[in-house]
Amino acid sequence: MNIRKILVAASLSAASLAPFATRAGIAIDINTAPPAPQVEEVPPPRAGYVWAPGYWMWSHGHHVWRHGHWIRARRGSHWVPDAWETHGDRYHYNPGHWERG
Repeated sequence: MNIRKILVAASLSAASLAPFATRAGIAIDINTAPPAPQVEEVPPPRAGYVWAPGYWMWSHGHHVWRHGHWIRARRGSHWVPDAWETHGDRYHYNPGHWERG
């Protein structure tokens, strides 16, 4: 197999794993509820991008606000924002990610 075929095969393999890369990470479950979301002014639409709204992230033992930002759109997918959900008396963080459709 020549080097070009190896490079093509490697890039195709990496491309097929790309949708899963955004789902990888460490699970965060804490006892401290996040504060109410901050109100942010969403800028006007930007061609080729979607707005990822701000959210509370957990950092060094407390919640820190991460401001919303533009991310490059993915054709055939939509952005699911970062969110916290309640599990009994704990709070579980679900990172933002792309979903097909």
